[in-house]
Amino acid sequence: MGVLSRASYVIRSKINAVLNRAEDPSETLDYSYEQLRDELQDVKKGIADLTTQKKRLEMQKRRLEENVEKHNEQARQAVSQDREDLARQALEKKKTKMTQIEELESQIADLQKTQDGLVEQKETLQQRIEEFRTKKETIKARHEAAEASARVSEAVTGAGDQFQDVNRAIERAEENTEELEARSAALDELQEEGVLEDQLSDKSDLERELEDVTTQGQVDAELETLKADMGEETESSTDGGSVDEEPSATDETTADLEAELSESDGGADVSDEEIESELSDLKEQNDDA
Repeated sequence: MGVLSRASYVIRSKINAVLNRAEDPSETLDYSYEQLRDELQDVKKGIADLTTQKKRLEMQKRRLEENVEKHNEQARQAVSQDREDLARQALEKKKTKMTQIEELESQIADLQKTQDGLVEQKETLQQRIEEFRTKKETIKARHEAAEASARVSEAVTGAGDQFQDVNRAIERAEENTEELEARSAALDELQEEGVLEDQLSDKSDLERELEDVTTQGQVDAELETLKADMGEETESSTDGGSVDEEPSATDETTADLEAELSESDGGADVSDEEIESELSDLKEQNDDA
C-alpha cells in the first residue's frame, strides 16, 4: 500500500469514526423512513404518468377507429356511385388506419403490463414501508430506554463525563486547599522563628528586644525610686507621730495594695526563697542597666 493510499485510508477511517460518534440512531431511522416514503411517491408518480400516456394512446386509438368507420362508409358510397377509384382510395386509408390501430394496441398492452408491474411494486414497497415504520419505532423506543438506563447508571456509579469533570474539580480543590494550608503553616513557622519580620513595623527583632530591655530597666528604676520615696515617708511618720494615731493615707494605700496582691495570687503557695531570688535578680538587672 502506497503513501497516498494509506493516507486516504486513514482519513476515511477518521471521518467514519467522527460520523459514528455524531450519528443519532433515531434521526438516521427517521431519515431512512422519509427516503422510503419519497421512493413510494416517485413510484406513484410514475404510475400516474404511465396511466396518462396509456390514456392518450387509447384516445388516439378511438379516433383511428372512428376514421376506419368513416373510410369504410366512404368506400360504400363510392361503390354505389360506380366510383371504384374513390372506393379504392377510401379502403387504402382504412387499411392504414387499421395498421396504426394495431400498433397502438400493442403499445397500450405494453404500457398496461408496465403499469401492472409498477402497481405491484408500489404495494410491495408500501408494505415494506409500513413494516419499517413499526420496526423503526420499536428500535427508537429501545434506544431511548438504553440511553436513559445508561444515564442512570452513570449517575449512580459516577462514571459519566460530567461526573469525571466534577471529580477532577474536587481533586483540584483539595490540592489547592492542601497547598494553602501548607503555605500558611510554613509562614507561621518562619514568623515564630523570626525569619520573617513584621511587615507592619519598620523595626527588626533586635531593635524590639533592646526596646523591651530598656523599658524593663526604666520600670525597675521607677520601682526603686517609688520604694525609696515610700521609705522616707514611713520614717517621717514614725518619728513625728504617736503610736495611737490613726493610719495615714499611705498606710491605707499600702494595705490596699497588699490586699490586691493577695487576691491576685489566688491563694498560691510561694516560698520566701523564691521571692527573695526574684527580687535579687531584679536588682542585678537594674544595676546592670
